[in-house]
Amino acid sequence: MCGITGWIDWEQNLTEKSHILSAMIDTLAARGPDAQGAYISSNAMLGHRRLSVIDPVGGAQPMIRYRGTQKFVITYNGELYNTTELRRELEERGHTFSTRCDTEVLLVAFIEWGSACVEKFNGIYAFGIWDEVKQSLFLARDRIGVKPLFYAERGSSFLFGSEIKTLLANPLVRPEIDEEGLAEVFMIGPARTPGHGVFKGVNELKPGHCMIIGRQGKTITQYWSLTSKPHTEDFGATAAQVRELLIDTARRQLVSDVPICALLSGGLDSSVLTALAATSRKQSGLDRLLTYSVDYVDNDLYFKANSFQPNSDAPWVIRVSEHFGTCHHKVLLDNSELAESLKSAALVRDLPGMADIDTSLYLFCREIKKGATVALSGECADEVFGGYPWFQRKDMIYATTFPWSPHPEIRIPWLKQDIQNRIKPAEYVAQRYSDALAEVPRLPGEDSHSARMREIFYLSLTRFMPTLLDRKDRMSMAFGLEVRVPFCDHRIVEYVWNVPWSMKYYQSREKGLLRHALEGILPEDVLWRKKSPYPKTHNPVYTKTVVGEALAILNDPSSPLQQILNVEKFKEIAQTDLSASNIPWFGQLMSGPQLFAYLIQADHWMREYKVQVV
Repeated sequence: MCGITGWIDWEQNLTEKSHILSAMIDTLAARGPDAQGAYISSNAMLGHRRLSVIDPVGGAQPMIRYRGTQKFVITYNGELYNTTELRRELEERGHTFSTRCDTEVLLVAFIEWGSACVEKFNGIYAFGIWDEVKQSLFLARDRIGVKPLFYAERGSSFLFGSEIKTLLANPLVRPEIDEEGLAEVFMIGPARTPGHGVFKGVNELKPGHCMIIGRQGKTITQYWSLTSKPHTEDFGATAAQVRELLIDTARRQLVSDVPICALLSGGLDSSVLTALAATSRKQSGLDRLLTYSVDYVDNDLYFKANSFQPNSDAPWVIRVSEHFGTCHHKVLLDNSELAESLKSAALVRDLPGMADIDTSLYLFCREIKKGATVALSGECADEVFGGYPWFQRKDMIYATTFPWSPHPEIRIPWLKQDIQNRIKPAEYVAQRYSDALAEVPRLPGEDSHSARMREIFYLSLTRFMPTLLDRKDRMSMAFGLEVRVPFCDHRIVEYVWNVPWSMKYYQSREKGLLRHALEGILPEDVLWRKKSPYPKTHNPVYTKTVVGEALAILNDPSSPLQQILNVEKFKEIAQTDLSASNIPWFGQLMSGPQLFAYLIQADHWMREYKVQVV
């Protein structure tokens, strides 16, 4: 995992702008703490910061390869999990390799197959390859969008980077937001519409897309998408296939030349990855698997069970760790530091995010990095297999908007009237929802309920899941920690997509299919434990801290939020009982204290980035 950036321009000599490239590279230092490099020519500059995971000596970037006199230069962020097979196929075609790293394999694959190379990759990646002879740039992003890639066009210049801050380090890109940006931050946020970079004129290369930029312009191509077709296998065969795919995926993602660990919450998803990784290491005669869990000071005193989080994780972490003999580390977070880190997390993400759900992961990753460089995480199993409440509750299933945020109208009065008039919030959210539904690949002849469940899965995979992947990437890479997400393997996503809801919800259990597929791998009590989400703090100290700081911001005439938000409305909300989940502004994941924490992040983000509303 690394950070990448680049600048292409056919009308000016970029060698005179190398100091700007250096500034862009510097923004990626946390993503790549081990090394940096740059390629500079008159029309193209590529930059790289490296986190060494495979072949620390041989994988320096930008990497250059020749085919005859044709020069190719790559800057790459990611991991290929089928490197061995690709290398073998390329060697059979006459290619030779001087390193063990996947960077060289990926570059040679492009030299051999051109843009079609992406169809052969199993992995998570974002990369740029410059063809010096053709004077063209090829950009690509992995199918699911685990690795980020943003770009901007300014006159004759084309800029790209792993993070938005990288683009903003170039004076051509200004920190401006217009109506669309305001709506993304204050109506859609902390989610973000795919392809939108929030800042004016900043775009995201969507998952499963690639781009060619040449003197004649750019061409964007979607090389992967979900395809709907009838599922013909019975339940037993389906469960067996899911099991086989997951075991193979975990095996591939355990490859590393640096210390590896698993994030363990005691829930189904993290527990099965822990089980597979621990068993694999034991069979290979390696040291015990490192596992890490997170909790908060005094959380046991204030935890209240609800439908979304029915019980505490702590006992289950111990249960799984002891059963599989892992070397476990419990990270205990202080609520004051959790609040203090809100601002740092916003800058890491380049946008206000998921409040303490972000900051807890931010601090968690800081501690994990002290013992490991690579981690396995259970993210995205809920989106793939149907674990969230909106897959079961009829009111959420049949909501006429995004099911995790079924009442977007709640937010509208939070905005000043002139901002409401300008961005038309209800219409904006409705249009984004309509756009998403229009993308759903339909299955002819499907009954209405099955068709609606297909929509819910599509919305979850393409609109909700990216929010968690953004969070995971930014918070982990802030400390040079590579987090792998096996449930995002595109083979799993493709296969399960077409499995009917009746199988996924087998025996009326959330993720029923996945649970049956894992029989014999996990202890029965862990296997059938009711879903519990990523833990958040319940300590009133945190609530008091963030509400107090947010109110101070709202009373500060210099706050940029003064021009956007209805301050009096938030003061009213602050007087309500915030210990209850009574403000479902982002579904059941974020409410009450998280709302005020979001304001702290938004204020700090606008000040630090000098955001201008245009």
